[in-house]
Amino acid sequence: MPRLSAQTRHPATIPEKTDSQAARLRKGSRGGRPPGFDEDRYKKRNTVERAINKLKNSRAVATRYDKRGYVYLGTVTAAALVIWLRT
Repeated sequence: MPRLSAQTRHPATIPEKTDSQAARLRKGSRGGRPPGFDEDRYKKRNTVERAINKLKNSRAVATRYDKRGYVYLGTVTAAALVIWLRT
């Protein structure tokens, strides 16, 4: 995923790699502006990604066999209930 934080004015949620930092510092003033990193946003993003991956463990959610949207919403809700009851 390209870092578009400068163009779209959204802060980056993934921390910058150490080798990228070193390369930018080596270039000096030609290295560009470092992307912003918000630790709270990163934690929230990680939580959402883990929840989606848990939902995708259900085959019906991952493959979306259901033809209608409201039936799929019911499938996702049932899968979320199963996850919630197991934790």
